Formats: sequence, structure tokens, C-alpha cells
Amino acid sequence: MAELLKGMEVANGMKQRLIDKNNELIAKGVVPCLAIVRVGGRPDDLAYERGALKRFEGLGIRVKVAEIPESATQEAFEREFSEINGDPSVHGILLFRPLPKSLDEEPVKKLIDPEKDVDCMCAANIAKVFMGDDSGYAPCTPQAVVELLKHYEIPLAGAQIALIGRSMVVGKPLAMLLLKENATVTLCHSKTVNLPEVCQRADIVVAAAGSAKMVTKDFVRPGAVVIDVGINDDGAGGICGDVAFDEAEAACGAITPVPGGVGSVTTSVLAMNTLKAAERALLRPGGRPEG
Repeated sequence: MAELLKGMEVANGMKQRLIDKNNELIAKGVVPCLAIVRVGGRPDDLAYERGALKRFEGLGIRVKVAEIPESATQEAFEREFSEINGDPSVHGILLFRPLPKSLDEEPVKKLIDPEKDVDCMCAANIAKVFMGDDSGYAPCTPQAVVELLKHYEIPLAGAQIALIGRSMVVGKPLAMLLLKENATVTLCHSKTVNLPEVCQRADIVVAAAGSAKMVTKDFVRPGAVVIDVGINDDGAGGICGDVAFDEAEAACGAITPVPGGVGSVTTSVLAMNTLKAAERALLRPGGRPEG
């Protein structure tokens, strides 16, 4: 049976480091704070919010939640976002996306302070990810994949990785993060010819295509590591990943579950980025304790 790569073990491994960093910053007079901006009340947004609040509470990190009505105009949305963006007590901002169809996220992607953009929404931070510049913030989910692989001591340098999915949310930034670890990455997608054969050659298969159970045993060679980033409706009131878990587990060497895998690490990465933002705010010229 394949080794189960549980995300909670990774999160627990990060916990004390995050608590220590938060306490260190508080002792210096700065109270790290994340602002969650949510428009309306989509079930998946609310579920992530509950998980983030619970994780941050356990770490002692302050969180503000700004709920904007789904009926808000573009002008009202941008005005409230600007107020949060300009609040010196807020060090990181997480905007739940996608927004309702009545709202356009492009203006706030340009508006957000790159120093507070802890989930890599703006062009400046995206560019830093592609440049390998650590002064920015990588998106939380791709960074969570890297944290998980490192926690379980899965070699990345020289590894052959088949990454299925080319979105700017996961696929492309994750490819850059893995390249930075000296992995050899094949970025695959729905138009890749002989996709199962391409994946069979890989040491690590990462499924991030947003297609339920598309990765079957035919994609996995014996002993390979399978990382499932997908979150899909399983049609029976639950969720499933992009990997047909039972099939892949029987064929591979290690695999992440859904739920309980990569998603369990993302809020810890969000906390890590928030603490990084608070520390950098304190260290900037003219920086002073806020909060």
C-alpha cells in the first residue's frame, strides 16, 4: 500500500515555528494581522474561512474578516477594498476569488499593495515567482505543495515531475517553484499528446487540472509520488480530487488524500506569508509597530 502523505502532519510540523515568529514580532511591538475579504457567502469560501480562522487562532495570529454584500457595486467594492489596503494594522490581505460575475477583480489586482499581497494576486508578485525572487509571495497552494514534498523528504533536485494543469492559480507558478528546487518539470494539460505515457515517465505526478478523478492508474508508474491538488464535487455530497485515489494508490509509492492533503497545508502557508509581511513592514525604513 502507498504511503499516505497527510497535510495535517506538515501543518503540525510548521506550527511551532509560526508561533515562535508571531511571538517574536509581538515582542517587538508589531501585531501580525491578516484581512480576509469575502464577497457574499459561497460555501467553499466559508469553508476555507473557517479553516483559516481556526488555524490562525491556534497560532495566535490576528484575523479581520470583511464581508462585502454580493449586491455591492464595483465602486463600493473597490472603496472598501482600498480602506483595508490602506489600513496600517493589516499586513496581509486574502481576497476570495472568483468574485461574483457582477464584479471585476482586475482593478483590485492592480490596487493591492504588493507588500500585503500574501496570496500572489498582483502582477509584481507573480513576476517575482517567475524570476525566483524570494522577496515576493508565492501563491499559497503551490507553495503548500513544495512544503509537503520537503516535509516528507521527497527528493526534488533532478526529479522528473509531470505537472498536469497550466493555470496561473496553481500550474504555472508551481512549475516555477519546482524548477527553483532543480526539478525537471514537464508542464502538461488537456491537449498534451499521450498524457498517461508522459506521466508514467515521471518520479512525481502533480494533478492540478480541476477535473475529477482524471488521473488513473494508467498515469502512474510503480513507486511514483502522486500529489493531488484538485478539489471537485464527487456527485454524492462530498469532494474528490483530480486523482482516482483507489486506483492510483494501488499503483504508486506515495499519495496525498483529498481531503486531508495539500489543502491542509495552505492555511499554514498563508500564516507564514502573513508573518513575513508583518516582519518586512517592521524592517522597512520608517517602519514602526502597528496594530
